[in-house]
Amino acid sequence: MISKKDFEGFKNLFHRFLQVKGPSVKWDKIHKPPEDLIHPYDKIKAQGLPDSVAASLNKLVVVKLNGGLGTSMGCKGPKSVISVRNENTFLDLTVHQIEHLNKTFNVDVPLVLMNSFNTDEDTKKILQKYTHHRVHIHTFNQSRYPRINKESLLPVAKDLGMHGDHADAWYPPGHGDIYASFYNSGLLDQLIAAGKEYIFVSNIDNLGATVDLFILNHLMTQPKDKRCEFIMEVTDKTRADVKGGTLIQYDDKLRLLEIAQVPKAHVDEFKSVTKFKIFNTNNLWISLAAIKRLHEKNTMDMEIIVNPKTLDGGLNVIQLETAVGAAIKAFDNALGVNVPRSRFLPVKTSSDLLLVMSNLYSLDAGSLTMSKKREFPSTPHVKLGSSFTKVHDFLTRFESIPDMLELDHLTVSGDVTFGKNVSLKGTVIIIANHGDRIDIPAGAVLENKIVSGNLRILDH
Repeated sequence: MISKKDFEGFKNLFHRFLQVKGPSVKWDKIHKPPEDLIHPYDKIKAQGLPDSVAASLNKLVVVKLNGGLGTSMGCKGPKSVISVRNENTFLDLTVHQIEHLNKTFNVDVPLVLMNSFNTDEDTKKILQKYTHHRVHIHTFNQSRYPRINKESLLPVAKDLGMHGDHADAWYPPGHGDIYASFYNSGLLDQLIAAGKEYIFVSNIDNLGATVDLFILNHLMTQPKDKRCEFIMEVTDKTRADVKGGTLIQYDDKLRLLEIAQVPKAHVDEFKSVTKFKIFNTNNLWISLAAIKRLHEKNTMDMEIIVNPKTLDGGLNVIQLETAVGAAIKAFDNALGVNVPRSRFLPVKTSSDLLLVMSNLYSLDAGSLTMSKKREFPSTPHVKLGSSFTKVHDFLTRFESIPDMLELDHLTVSGDVTFGKNVSLKGTVIIIANHGDRIDIPAGAVLENKIVSGNLRILDH
């Protein structure tokens, strides 16, 4: 049931929401972060590793944000149980990665899942299959807050029930809730007592977010009086990332600037790749002791994200949320680390799924790495149409995943299917108009081709 602490948390957030007037940032106070606060990954890697990284690993906890459902990809239940590679789910890959670390270095890095009331029950059932793996798994739940009627600003929920008509009256309040719910669960204190010092937090659907020993070592070797309490991994923006949050210098602090905070007149400027060159991957390294201190002093102060939604019955509601990275300004000696793009490999759509299932990547101990056979390190730009949105439909349209090693750009629209062993190279555009169907034959090689019209291959 909803706890007293959830009520307190919601009350504080709602009061802050009522008090906020005007934009949360003044545009003329925004500056580019000083170079010494954004460390290039290459420099960190060049420092090398000490003879034993085991001591550092034993102070680390991996936390995965696991509150999301797979509904946007047409799946029921937690997104983390969608199969992404060789029948392995997001959760399988995560467990394999950490188990591999624990075995290789003979350490105990635990895995912590932050579930939501949407994913908790299903996730706990699935976790039983990992009981004999060499990784200790803990879970805790995000808070549960009531959605608010946009007009009246009153909660939609009439009682504390979660079922029937009340199912959509509640929501998990964004991943910024990690600090309070982690603390309230008692797990934070338990891990500190066990000698853990840092958590590495990332979205469970970011397949690039593996434990990086060089960043961990960089954290652990900062001078004691300059101990870094928060590292945000950022990476260079491409045209596909123009909406991603960025790091700025504001009131002499590093701060996360999200598109929702940008005044309308400056949105184009925010999206420009020239002024704001980096964006937040949501891979974060955070001090446990600092989380405890800031939570107890109530000095986290994350900007409120007002997320408008329309419920099935047509009612307009708002959800008040916060983002985990927005707390960066409250931590001491916070840094950004500019990491390679390979550390940001999110699977949000079936287009992303096609990339990670293809021969562009090889799988080793739960980690995906770009194939050495690909001549350039950037990933192809893939846009699959609405016939591919649901994972089930997507899978029925490919007899096997095409060879994409030499692909730059793929656009597919309409009723299109792919036979076995198809090879895609350069720029390929396949468009089946309404009422038409295109079957790409087995063994076809499409290089810099536009295919349109009607192409049916009939069994005979």
